[in-house]
Amino acid sequence: MTENGGPGGPIEHGFPHLATVRASITALFRRLSADGIRAHATSITPADAAFDAADDLHLGAQRVAAATVRALRLPDARMVVSFRAMEEAATVELAAGPEYFVEVNDRFRTHRRDLAAALSHEVAHVLLHRLDLRFPAAAENELLTDTAAVYLGAGWLLLDAYREDALTHQRFGYLTPEEFGYVLAKRAALFGEDPSPWFTSPRAYEAYVRGRALAERDHRRAPLAAAGPLARRRYAKARRAAASGSGAAAAAAAGLAAGDGSAAYRFEQDGSGGGLRVSFPCPVCAQRLRVPVRGRLRARCGLCHSVLDCLT
Repeated sequence: MTENGGPGGPIEHGFPHLATVRASITALFRRLSADGIRAHATSITPADAAFDAADDLHLGAQRVAAATVRALRLPDARMVVSFRAMEEAATVELAAGPEYFVEVNDRFRTHRRDLAAALSHEVAHVLLHRLDLRFPAAAENELLTDTAAVYLGAGWLLLDAYREDALTHQRFGYLTPEEFGYVLAKRAALFGEDPSPWFTSPRAYEAYVRGRALAERDHRRAPLAAAGPLARRRYAKARRAAASGSGAAAAAAAGLAAGDGSAAYRFEQDGSGGGLRVSFPCPVCAQRLRVPVRGRLRARCGLCHSVLDCLT
């Protein structure tokens, strides 16, 4: 796992990887199922992740690693943690198991508060390896790993390790701080969690708030009934254009509604003669749903089983 540290290291912000993050959440639901995702309802606690100077170095590291393994529901996996001089924060040797060898940067011998964050990414690598879940590109796989760590209950530590001030610029992982906040907010909404009290880094909490705002906006996009007046007007314009056969105008209006460069909704004619249909991403798992355009209705996502109130 990469680490960005020191007073001069630049830290990327915003949501440049949002499409991959959403695809990662969809992939997790497809591979684990809705019930499998909901089995990860308990996050690792700050007490489980605590590792202070009074702890024996190796016993403490093994205890934190075991807590991370439990949080990601890998009870038959054992992490063997060692320390060495290296550029990365940590690496893991992926094998058949049940033992996995994790090497962490020597700096964690003394900077112990972030060891659990580094381990959460590596244990997520093990989980995805066992699930045989991967994306074609290596860079996307790292984003998938960060997303899995956060969404499944251990990766909030990666966000809390983010610090940016006059003396320190530190970020672990491959997502931006705001993207970590987005995924954490998605998890919090699914399980009714409030991770706010867990943060020790004020900048991490600020990034969480920014990510949460975007995650909440996903639930206020047309054709969801919670969409605001402006989103409803744009949707109505696109719907009229689609009904009249003006596909270009409908696509333009849908693109405006998305706000992130991808059409939030698309209209299409039902091939069986059933009239106009609209497709849009589920605000929970990001899988696209298709429903008839016929006013107010409730749509059930077949992937995450969320029931959505729509005004089509």
